[in-house]
Amino acid sequence: MIGQKAKRMLFLISVTALLMGLIVSNAVAQQPPPPESGAEAEVKWFDPEHTNVLVVVVLYSAIVIFCIYYARRREMYIRPIAGLEAVNDAIGRATEMGRPILYVSGLSGISDIATITSMLILGHLAKRTAAYETPLIVPCNDPLVMTAEREIVHQAYTEAGKPDAYEPDNIYFITDSQFGYTAAVDGIMVREKPAAIFFMGYFYAEALILAETGNMTGAIQIAGTDADTQLPFFITACDYTLMGEELYAASAYLSRNPLLLAQLKGQDMGKVLLGAAIIIGVTLATVCTFVAPDIIEMFLSWFKV
Repeated sequence: MIGQKAKRMLFLISVTALLMGLIVSNAVAQQPPPPESGAEAEVKWFDPEHTNVLVVVVLYSAIVIFCIYYARRREMYIRPIAGLEAVNDAIGRATEMGRPILYVSGLSGISDIATITSMLILGHLAKRTAAYETPLIVPCNDPLVMTAEREIVHQAYTEAGKPDAYEPDNIYFITDSQFGYTAAVDGIMVREKPAAIFFMGYFYAEALILAETGNMTGAIQIAGTDADTQLPFFITACDYTLMGEELYAASAYLSRNPLLLAQLKGQDMGKVLLGAAIIIGVTLATVCTFVAPDIIEMFLSWFKV
């Protein structure tokens, strides 16, 4: 729980941001009107019409800075995510059975946010598998993704103190063809019989084929994607599924890095404030329609960009 001192600090930051917005808005309102004729262009460092944007940016930045300050001094609570809690169980199962772990990082390019998140998760997973010297197989659909993932896994093995256990040949490029890649990964599942399979990233129509084949091999499967059209297939065929933003939170959840945890908490607080603003706006719009229409118009005009 956040202490009283931290609560007061967050309250003061919020009040400061709101007062700054009111001061700037008042200063803009007191400016004299421009002359009707002979007007000259003037360069300004700030557009008064975007005062609301300034207030939101300052308020959100203050929240993130406060969360970073708090996370470096105390442990921040994150609700348990079943799929991430099962990562250690999956690694332990593969180690006990003497079988490899198969990691599929999706079929999107290296610029996709889901692929970047998947590679971060791969780094944490590789660091843990390195400690037990459990084989990690990573077939890739993109050569750039393959190069990046080789460097990430190599760094993870080095940090774990097992650089000699790193096998670059276990991370390889197959093909950029969607169903050609799917058929190859299915073949790996049938031949290698991995004890655990991870599907992390963005997937298309191949999601059900991959998940069903993995399910037939008896492997424990953990999936995560932000592709809402493929979530039903992963939920049906996999043991655990990270849905939407749970995939993005995985890196902070696994690493427990204070900076990542602070950003995660800052985003959550920002969403709470946004939800509160929506509720207040709907309530005012409903009430002021019958009482004072001018008030709701003034309130809504402040949110226009």
